[in-house]
Amino acid sequence: MKAVRYHRYGDPDVLRHEDVEQPVPGAGQVLVRVAATSFNPVDANIRAGFMQGPIPVTLPHTPGIDVAGTVDALGEGVTGLQAGDQVIGFLPMGEPGAAAEYVLAPAEALTPAPKSVPLADAAALPLVGLTAWQALFEHAELAAGQRVLINGAGGAVGNYAVQLAARAGAHVIATAGPRSNPRVTAAGAHEVIDHTTADVIAEVSEPVDVVLNLAPVEPAQLDALLGLIRPGGVLVNTTVWMPAPSDQERGVRGIDLFVRSDAEQLAHLVGLIDGEGLRVEVARRVPLAELPRLHAEAAAGELPSGKIVVTPGA
Repeated sequence: MKAVRYHRYGDPDVLRHEDVEQPVPGAGQVLVRVAATSFNPVDANIRAGFMQGPIPVTLPHTPGIDVAGTVDALGEGVTGLQAGDQVIGFLPMGEPGAAAEYVLAPAEALTPAPKSVPLADAAALPLVGLTAWQALFEHAELAAGQRVLINGAGGAVGNYAVQLAARAGAHVIATAGPRSNPRVTAAGAHEVIDHTTADVIAEVSEPVDVVLNLAPVEPAQLDALLGLIRPGGVLVNTTVWMPAPSDQERGVRGIDLFVRSDAEQLAHLVGLIDGEGLRVEVARRVPLAELPRLHAEAAAGELPSGKIVVTPGA
């Protein structure tokens, strides 16, 4: 089969589109014929060697944490799935990924794919959808009537976070640049602050219950966001290289989010897509052979906002 792999850590030019042996599922594993994976910034950080401590991989390594595809074969002991099932999942970060024609997945990581979007486009959901869900409802415990500031709402996680928070009955304040403003508004934000021209701190007129930070801000900016939160509130931070601040005197908690695979939560998100109109947005679709160029564009800061899916068959 074809796969994209790197045999050493380094810049995007270490990525190779090459022939590899098709894997065979072991106990508890499922062989998935890949319809698509997606690009996530963490893929580039792992490839560059920046994550060798928390996410060690065996070289050569195939990137691609998200997967959407069709069950091809089952390993020993797998129940509840059969060949031909369409599935999605968030794969273990340290194992060979889905930038290939076939990938092995732990059976417990997979859930039925949404039926209302093309299967390949569903690869845009797992990592970013779970990040938004876990941030808002598992860590921040967001509830109807609360006010939430989503800083950096123009990206892929932000899109789901705005939709989910608005659906939960929260008042959503989002920061986004001019290009992302229409998307963020369409996602359900009640207020949109243009962070390129306005002082976010000054624009938030009253305290919020939750701040979800998705942007690579400076530590001083993150500290300033803490001051917008009412006593007893929560700041959830996804820029894990910079610890989330807390304010013990006011009972404001700072939480650093490390997203995890959760098939039950993913199934809930699929239900929202098929039954309640949660939107899956894909900014771009590229063939697997162009993944090295995609990594190079990301390194140069040239990628559009939103999710990019990578399709082996294209």
